[in-house]
Amino acid sequence: MPEQPTQDLRQSLIELLDEAELDWLQTHIDRDVVIWVDNSLDLVDVGMAIAQDNANTVRRWIEEQFLIKPEPDRVAQWNPQVRFKALIVQPYVLIQDLPEGITLKY
Repeated sequence: MPEQPTQDLRQSLIELLDEAELDWLQTHIDRDVVIWVDNSLDLVDVGMAIAQDNANTVRRWIEEQFLIKPEPDRVAQWNPQVRFKALIVQPYVLIQDLPEGITLKY
């Protein structure tokens, strides 16, 4: 059974999940704090690993390119209307592709 602090952190991160458009993210992209998360990973699990400083897991995801800081050429290819799932885990903004026509339920 998970410890209560872990459950509290998970619940807090779930409550912080939101949607973001590219224009909202641009300032954060310019500050180099945006991390794109592959859809094969759960965004909350990634947020928990970062918040809990689980360096080995995060390092493996980076090495396997499941976590990527978007390069300017990649950002330039994104449709300006594209929407992402977003999660702020200071100092980072984690984003994940949100399929067209899908919205998060609050």
